[in-house]
Amino acid sequence: MTDTTNAPDDELDPDDELDIEAGDAEEDEPRAADEDESDDEADDDEEEDAPRGEADLFRQSEIAADYIEGLLDILDVDGDIDELVQNGRPMVEVVGGRLNNLVGNRGATLEALQELSRLAVYRQTGEPSRLLLDVGGFRAARRKELIAVAKNAVERVKREGQPVRLEPMSAFERKCVHDVINATAGVESESEGVEPSRRIVVRPTAS
Repeated sequence: MTDTTNAPDDELDPDDELDIEAGDAEEDEPRAADEDESDDEADDDEEEDAPRGEADLFRQSEIAADYIEGLLDILDVDGDIDELVQNGRPMVEVVGGRLNNLVGNRGATLEALQELSRLAVYRQTGEPSRLLLDVGGFRAARRKELIAVAKNAVERVKREGQPVRLEPMSAFERKCVHDVINATAGVESESEGVEPSRRIVVRPTAS
């Protein structure tokens, strides 16, 4: 699977935006696996920095958690905050009621908060962060939806033999879809376009 723009030879995110890190920036060059974000998110279309110890990664989670806690206080929103390290990257999870406004339409607000949290980490450590932020379990639920979207696209491609273009997605969402396509024989995927209209194209594997 390759991650390209509409031009023949064209990251991340651009996985997006405040890209103060190698982590959410989209690299527009062919790759075996698209690491669009973000994000997270996606991750992410980012180059890996030198491996960091778990203590350093957990410290990043603590810094981001402190930032989010301060934000919740300002907004007068109740939420429990967990800091952890998962799959080799720092993570902060916010759970509780009345959190929809922190997620926003299709996770747009969540992505912005994640970038701000990464910036808070950067300001204190001087190093880019691949921190992943989740609010109200949005990412886990959205991942399940995207797996279904990817499988439907695969079925269409195999049935019709024609490329299928999906709706524009965030870097995190693209990464979820690419993961499914990469694990499926007979199809391949690539990203095309520029944010916020960057999308995935699923097509039959070239013979």
